Amino acid sequence: MKNRNVDKSRNKNKSIDSDFKENTTFISNNHFNYELFPKMRLRRLRRTAAIRELFQEIRLSPKDFVTPLFVQEGINKNLEIESMPGIFRYAPDKILEEIDNISTLGIKAIILFGIPLKKDLYGKNSFNHKGIVQETIKSIKKNFGDKLAIITDVCLCQYTSHGHCGIIHENEINNDKSLDILSKTALSHADAGADIVAPSAMMDGQVKAIRDILDDNGFKDTLIMGYSAKQASSFFSPFRDAAHSQPEFGNRQSYQMSYHNSREASREIKSDVEEGADVLMIKPAIPNLDLIYSAKQNTLHPIAAYSVSGEYSMIKAATLNNWMDENLAVTESLTAIKRAGANIIISYYAKKMAEILRNS
Repeated sequence: MKNRNVDKSRNKNKSIDSDFKENTTFISNNHFNYELFPKMRLRRLRRTAAIRELFQEIRLSPKDFVTPLFVQEGINKNLEIESMPGIFRYAPDKILEEIDNISTLGIKAIILFGIPLKKDLYGKNSFNHKGIVQETIKSIKKNFGDKLAIITDVCLCQYTSHGHCGIIHENEINNDKSLDILSKTALSHADAGADIVAPSAMMDGQVKAIRDILDDNGFKDTLIMGYSAKQASSFFSPFRDAAHSQPEFGNRQSYQMSYHNSREASREIKSDVEEGADVLMIKPAIPNLDLIYSAKQNTLHPIAAYSVSGEYSMIKAATLNNWMDENLAVTESLTAIKRAGANIIISYYAKKMAEILRNS
């Protein structure tokens, strides 16, 4: 009797399964959809503004953003950057006012780029404890404390007379000699009070060298944000104008990576993880949404994306020519970066986006 009941139950289940399959459209990986249109109408999810907002998947917040700031030694007024309208090189005694504006908007971090008065072959001012970045860090910490996270760019291109990101030896960018200067620079930033140092020179071993020197000198809690997959990109051009860092000769293709190679980017990211990076960065952002997504899927680290100067200048130029709506373009662009997987977005539009969110 018990077996007959089991058989009846099985036959009943087979009948249900058969009806289910007849009325169901199956797709790959054993997922399925019930009958589509007209029963399924995706426009229901978009019918009113309230419904659209209810089901919105990605939401931007001022806390997602990091604002890049240029501070220039030897000037007494802020100078607008010609190729980046609305972005300035700040005088040391003027930058605190801008940081107060940024903080008021709810943005929790900045990344500092220094422009020194004097440059030399070895970029020695990069690790000067009284240098432009070091003194600015101290001033910010004194006035804002831990209210704002200070990230510092660790590179030599603004400090070398030749404009390259490393030390030149026998007509080549010498990787290992550059590590010594980069490490000293990162240490000087940490000593001044930086919360996060971000090596961007794309020298092999730069994260490990910096982690070692920080740990050896008592800065075990200072984070490292690796410029893990930094492309040799034409989108950096306005930045080089802003930071006075155009190479005097050649280009940066022997150390910045090729944008053709996604597998090589994965190796760079893996290398930074193994060397001790706390945060991984992809740069530029919009041309590399695939790399952002891949890094998010394949690591457990926070992912930063740098929406670079060229990305800013393209939207700004189109806006100034009335070719597109700036607010809509900025919102769409930054949403795409977050949707791809970025936890942190470094953007010259950070303030603008925070203002849009505040007024929405």
